[in-house]
Amino acid sequence: MPIAEIPLRVWRTRGQSFSFRGHSIRYWSAGQGEPLLLLHGFPTASWDWHYLWAPLAQRFRVIACDMLGFGDSAKPHKHRYSLMEQADLQQALLAHLHVDQPVHLLAHDYGGSVAQELLARHHERRAEIASCVFLNSGLFPESCQILRVQKLLLSRLGWLVGRSFGRDGLVRTLSQIYGPRTHPSESALDDYWSLITANAGTRILHRLIAYVPERRLHRERWVGALQHGAVPLRFINGVVDPVSGAHMLERYQQMVPNPDTVELQGIGHYPHTEAPVQVLRHYLSFREQPLSFVPQKVAWS
Repeated sequence: MPIAEIPLRVWRTRGQSFSFRGHSIRYWSAGQGEPLLLLHGFPTASWDWHYLWAPLAQRFRVIACDMLGFGDSAKPHKHRYSLMEQADLQQALLAHLHVDQPVHLLAHDYGGSVAQELLARHHERRAEIASCVFLNSGLFPESCQILRVQKLLLSRLGWLVGRSFGRDGLVRTLSQIYGPRTHPSESALDDYWSLITANAGTRILHRLIAYVPERRLHRERWVGALQHGAVPLRFINGVVDPVSGAHMLERYQQMVPNPDTVELQGIGHYPHTEAPVQVLRHYLSFREQPLSFVPQKVAWS
C-alpha cells in the first residue's frame, strides 16, 4: 500500500523557526512519544522525509530541521559550514523543544555524518542517543564515491561551479544516483530545486561541500562511534547507489561488530523517497526489537 506524500507547499506551511547562533532555522515537529530526530542529506532538505513523516508521527514524536545552509533555513554566504556545527544545531533544536530524554536518530547521507558525531558525543556523555538507523550514508570515507559535480565544487573554481549549477545539473546528478526505476517526477525535481535555490542557495554549494574532507578528518572518531556497541544500530541500504550503495554496506559489515543491515535491491541513494514503504517497515521492525536484540543481515528484493 503506497504512502501519501506531503506536498512541499503544504510542508512549508507547517514549519516553525528558531534562532541558532543568530541564524534562522526552519524546523518541523509532530506526534507524541519517544523523540525521533530525522537528519537529511546533501544538497536537499528535511522535506526528504515527507513520505515517512505522517506514519512515523503516529508512533513517535518526530523532529526535523533544514540544517544551516539547506532548504528554507538561513544560508549565510561567507560562513564556514561544518558537520560539527550541524551536530551542535541538532542539540540546540532539542533544547529549544525541551527534549530531555534519549533521542532516536534516523539519518541519511550528510545527516549520517552528523549522526556519527552525535553518537561520538553520546559515548562522551555529551548527548543521549537511544538508537540510530542509517540510510545510504558515507560512513567510511575510504569507501564513498565522489560524483563529478562534487569534485568540481571542491576545486578552486567551486564557487563558479556552484553559481552556474542549474536545474538540469540537478536532474543529471539525481539520475546517476537514483535506482533505474525509481527516478523522481518532474514535480519532485521542481521542488528539490526550489529548496536548493531558496535564500540564494547555489552561492554556497562550494562551502557546503566541505563535509567531504571533514569526513576524512574525523574518520577515526566517527568510525569509532559505530564500533562502540553501546547503541543499537541498523544500516538500511539502497544497493544500486553508486555513492554509498553495496560497497558501503560491505564496508559496514566488515567494520561494525555484529552488523544489523538491510539490503534494498533496485534502490539507489534516496531509499526514503524511492521505497518509503520498505524503509518504514524495516525501521519499525528495528524499533520493535527488544533492547537485547540480536543483529542480523537481511536481504530484500
